[in-house]
Amino acid sequence: MPKAVTIYHNLSCSKSCQTLALLEDNGVAPKIVDYQKTPPSAAELKSILKKLGLKAHDIVRKGEARYAELGLKDREVTDDELIRLMVENPVLIERPIVISGAKAAIGRPPETVLAIL
Repeated sequence: MPKAVTIYHNLSCSKSCQTLALLEDNGVAPKIVDYQKTPPSAAELKSILKKLGLKAHDIVRKGEARYAELGLKDREVTDDELIRLMVENPVLIERPIVISGAKAAIGRPPETVLAIL
């Protein structure tokens, strides 16, 4: 039985759309989560980070206006605080993130997700 695949997707992001198309072109029909409308909980985000093998600071979008608005350029925050802020402000979460079983990958570039299928 094939693994369930989930994509944390942003419809207005070209890389996210390219990654979704790549999955579908490879016969994968992922569960699509519009993470801006339905953000992961702190526990879910911690699980995603563990599967990615990354820290919260590694997946925060530092170029987003919200990052600067929150003063994150000017202060250090713990991973737990950053996770809380990403849950409250999902625009800060790097996209797309694809989960397949116990593995995850960020679709930048989109082809990176093929390694976890």
